[in-house]
Amino acid sequence: MPAAVLSIGTELTRGELVNSNASWLAEELTALGFVVQAHSTVADDVALIADELRRLGERSSVIVCTGGLGPTSDDVTSAAAAQALGVELVRDPSALAHIERLYAARGRHVSEASAQQADFPEGARVLPNPEGTAPGFELTVGRARCFFMPGVPREMQAIFRDSVRPTVGELAERTTHQRHVRTFGLPESQVAELLEGVEEAHEGITLGYRAHFPEIEVKVHARAESAADAEKLALRVTDLVRERLGEAVFGERDDSFAGAVGERLRDRGLTLALAESCTGGMVGAMLTAVPGSSEYLLLDAVTYANSAKTQILGVEQDLLRAYGAVSAECACAMAEGARRAGGSDVAVSITGVAGPGGGSEHKPVGTVWIALARKDEPTRMFRYQLDGDRDRVRTRAAYLALELVRRHAEGRSLDEGPALATCAEFRGA
Repeated sequence: MPAAVLSIGTELTRGELVNSNASWLAEELTALGFVVQAHSTVADDVALIADELRRLGERSSVIVCTGGLGPTSDDVTSAAAAQALGVELVRDPSALAHIERLYAARGRHVSEASAQQADFPEGARVLPNPEGTAPGFELTVGRARCFFMPGVPREMQAIFRDSVRPTVGELAERTTHQRHVRTFGLPESQVAELLEGVEEAHEGITLGYRAHFPEIEVKVHARAESAADAEKLALRVTDLVRERLGEAVFGERDDSFAGAVGERLRDRGLTLALAESCTGGMVGAMLTAVPGSSEYLLLDAVTYANSAKTQILGVEQDLLRAYGAVSAECACAMAEGARRAGGSDVAVSITGVAGPGGGSEHKPVGTVWIALARKDEPTRMFRYQLDGDRDRVRTRAAYLALELVRRHAEGRSLDEGPALATCAEFRGA
């Protein structure tokens, strides 16, 4: 069945915000079995929104809309939907009561502007918002069932999960199934090469690729005569994809790289300490974004200045004078100091030149040293030469540090594999 995603907001048409809602919704609809045939974005203008709703309503079976349901003057989606249908706005008592309860809990009075969040086109079905004040609503425009949700991602996703998915899931022809395989360490071109011939060998399979630096995600989309057959086909081909991509695979759709590393640490009963310089706490932030990370992460020392490296990690000043902060020797001392200070089983350190300045002939921008210190084993140091701007160098370095930890936790070699190069230059994809 054809579906469309309509995003509403002048901040989107001006490019002031990245439209992450549209991609999230499109993936959800695809997983449900819809064919998403259109993405449309319009400014906060009643006439424009109404015209776009009528246009999409002639071509789609389902339209999901986000944005323009708040309390400010540019939140005009409800008025536009009413204009598209030629009906009046009607205030919903239950929605108003919900808004009043939330405001009362915060010790605030509901103004008329805030109360207007409870105004919906006559005949609309209200969709409760468990995460905020602005409810969504559902109505029919042309031949399309239309679902309207706020633009705040957390609120939009909650309404979609609780109210939209159960409804539209019954509408779609369930003859498809999609799986996701997430990888790190291989460039997109090499991932595609390794999967060459998979589509041709399996009727009904389409492979899709999404590069989200520094990860590559492979989508295995299967179509068959029934939902059960599509799921079996997708699972079978997903196993083949994982086999071909090997150790570059770390998880599936909802897995994060840091979460995968943390799971390996937890499985082995290992604890971790971090010493970060050029990444400025990025690795620690990635790990602590995962619930339960306190089980294995004991310390994250962000020692940006040389004085902090000395005072917190015990890196000797003579070593820093002789070799500099961006060196194998400093990385080694940082990792060993972090493991000592944290009392952990393993520690990883990162020091480098992220740019755009600070480089030299012998240590150009992108030079990064990472060290891994382990109990009863020699500390290992790895040098990388990473391409890209400051953000890309820092992000890639954080992933490489976690990859070393993952390999150690899995008992794999630190000297082989697509993501690593021991004590040698490495040019990232």
